[in-house]
Amino acid sequence: MSTRIQVTFDCADPDRLARYWAEALHYAIPDPPAPHATWEDWARAEGIPEERWNDVSAAEDPEGAGPRLFFQKVPEGKTAKNRMHLDLNASPGPGTPFDEKKRLVDAEVERLKALGATDERRAIEERGSYWVRMNDPEGNEFCVQ
Repeated sequence: MSTRIQVTFDCADPDRLARYWAEALHYAIPDPPAPHATWEDWARAEGIPEERWNDVSAAEDPEGAGPRLFFQKVPEGKTAKNRMHLDLNASPGPGTPFDEKKRLVDAEVERLKALGATDERRAIEERGSYWVRMNDPEGNEFCVQ
């Protein structure tokens, strides 16, 4: 039996980053516990002060296959390169003709940029592979391959 994982991001704005990654990965923001209609209703019922409502957020794979992403507010900003990053697979994988892989990766890069990501290094071609190194809206590195 495998161990389920959650990937946790330290960040300045958990709601914004959760919404970015939910869109980027075709994930969803989880629903609040019943009987609450919104997370604000839940936080109010729990007695959480309004200034703390954006301390955490999450994004989940609606199919339950991918890891849950958790976002927690921290006071300090990002200061160095990530020691771990996500690779987003935009192409079907081995056997995909290089030109098709490049077209699919470039299309996904443009979609992610429209959501708020930036691309730092484009067109990295190495041993038949192609990927783009990007940053999410808070500067966390990830790759699209």
